[in-house]
Amino acid sequence: MTKRIWILITILLLVTGCSPKDQDKVTLTISAAASLKDSMMEVKKDFEKQHPGIQIVFNFGGTGALRKQVEQGAPSDVFLSASKKDYERLIDRGLIDSTLGGSFLTNRLVIIAPESSSDPSLDALSHSKDKLAIGNPAFVPAGNYAKQALMGMDKWDAVKDQLVLAKDVRGVLTLVENQSVSLGIVYASDLTASKKVKSIQSISSSYHSKIGYYAGVLQNSKHPKEAAVFYKFVISDKRKETFEKFGFTKG
Repeated sequence: MTKRIWILITILLLVTGCSPKDQDKVTLTISAAASLKDSMMEVKKDFEKQHPGIQIVFNFGGTGALRKQVEQGAPSDVFLSASKKDYERLIDRGLIDSTLGGSFLTNRLVIIAPESSSDPSLDALSHSKDKLAIGNPAFVPAGNYAKQALMGMDKWDAVKDQLVLAKDVRGVLTLVENQSVSLGIVYASDLTASKKVKSIQSISSSYHSKIGYYAGVLQNSKHPKEAAVFYKFVISDKRKETFEKFGFTKG
């Protein structure tokens, strides 16, 4: 009988073999703009190294789509937005803790083409069958900024019938990489994610509203204390070098 008991105990120990440390880990879900993906993966690595009791899981996507998910009650702890409008909407609805939120990065727009292509231009595009990819302005901040810029440069009417709309800014990058389109408009930070594209023109910020990124702790977070720790880690000046490596400006 004693032997059987020890066998059962051994089996139970094997089945429940997770260490107390693993069981005690807190998992934070971070809803983040797609354009932040590469930089945030590095931030995650640094954060988890310094905070071994907290695990970070990302939900990347277009900011507008992420904001709708939060409004519909999707579980999330921190919101990282590429749109002031979407961020402020969650503030106004009481879904972000206003004491733990604010801007932390800026970016700029560039026009890109496949690396192997000759340098096409927006002017040439309007006289050809080639396509221009941008994020869908209805819910992708990069697409909204791109539309503002095209209108500011008096190019919108000339190219609007040749647009291919992507679900997020990384979708634009993929379309250009695959040469499905001749040109795309993305953030400068997206250039660090691909060697298959090149920048052919930097777009002046005078043609569009300020490109800012905003972070906030969500009121429905199941782990508000840990979420606040991650939020403060992200916005800290100590992350400046990391974000600048990926084409962002801290501020």
